[in-house]
Amino acid sequence: MNIGFFIVGGIIFAVYMGLTIYNIQYSNRKQREENYPEKKKPKL
Repeated sequence: MNIGFFIVGGIIFAVYMGLTIYNIQYSNRKQREENYPEKKKPKL
């Protein structure tokens, strides 16, 4: 096994996990907007 396989696999896995976390946050935000349309965003 070449070390390049592990590097490429790690990059693919990191991109996959990043997109998965983004999708969870996006879905959560959209669901919150649909269920509570009158609630405003908290000021940070």
